[in-house]
Amino acid sequence: MRYFFTCCLCIIVLLASCNSTNTNNNKAVQDNLHAKGFSVTHHNGYTVVEISNPWKSNAILQRFTLVPSGATLPDSLPDGAVIRTPVKSALVYSAVHANAIKELGHLSSVTGVCDAQYFTIPEITSGVADGTIINAGSSMAPVAERIIALSPDIVLLSPYQNSGYAEHIPKGIPIVECADYMESSPLGRAEWIKLFGLLFNEEQKADSIYSHVVDKYTSMKKLIESEPNRPKILSENIINGTWYVPGGNSYMAQMFADAGGSYAWSDVNTTGSIPLDMAQVLSKAHDADVWLIKSFDPEFSYSKLKAQHALNEKFKAFTSRNVYYCDTERTTLFQDFPFHPEFLLQEYIAIFHPHLADGYTLKYFKPLADE
Repeated sequence: MRYFFTCCLCIIVLLASCNSTNTNNNKAVQDNLHAKGFSVTHHNGYTVVEISNPWKSNAILQRFTLVPSGATLPDSLPDGAVIRTPVKSALVYSAVHANAIKELGHLSSVTGVCDAQYFTIPEITSGVADGTIINAGSSMAPVAERIIALSPDIVLLSPYQNSGYAEHIPKGIPIVECADYMESSPLGRAEWIKLFGLLFNEEQKADSIYSHVVDKYTSMKKLIESEPNRPKILSENIINGTWYVPGGNSYMAQMFADAGGSYAWSDVNTTGSIPLDMAQVLSKAHDADVWLIKSFDPEFSYSKLKAQHALNEKFKAFTSRNVYYCDTERTTLFQDFPFHPEFLLQEYIAIFHPHLADGYTLKYFKPLADE
């Protein structure tokens, strides 16, 4: 009997040892805290990243493999592009992602941009002006010849369904499809900083940045958990006959809730934007207490809002003068909040619950001017 138990114990130890060897030597899956849109698996000598398809459940939008510069390529790699790290040259479509790269200390690796007019980072605007950073043109139709001349290590872009965004990128240049904007929570989107940390060999720094974001966001969210008043929130405005509002499962809808607001479309089960007409918006949100608008017009006012559509003055927030406006051309909202949602959460708390502002001065939004 003792011999039997001894044999069983040896077998158990042997199996455990084999399993441990497989886990340590072959792969280790990196667990995300909040992000659902990407996964990371570390292998010996390389790392595999998979981007989930935000428009198709349980499907992969993209897979690529990260291999350290100078290292010999493993004999067998999964399908997808191979990207050498750290990235030394990147064509970046969005100021959001350029700002994340800057925070990691690798802004010099941004050697080209698309839609340069939307970048407010001083080093990039001056680089585009003096030609040290290539302006590759519009993100919808970049100039292929400029991209070929730049020959970047990667192209960082935001994928949009059925937009053909990859058709203009010359073959052989790896594309990283940054679908962070499709995350359903602010902290989920912010966690994509870890993906940039992998690309630029700044994993520890990215982890530290994200931990700080989580701590700040969570502590501010707790401020309003016991707040009984939940003002009704309306977002954006009508443009060319269509009003796009954030879906009820979007990270922006989650942020409204975390700031103690009651979002008018919280019951709509989608992460993307919802296209509506004026009648639909007026029916559902005519009684909204707070109206938040973002645009590029530095002179926007109640007069201009009324001129856009006569029915705008039918909203409660219009008549009570509780419309808040963000001039996205003069503020850094778009480049700040995706990876630092705690900044915008603090802003929303100050707007929705001024008594909890504790001396905070609005940074992005201002009460809309009368004229």
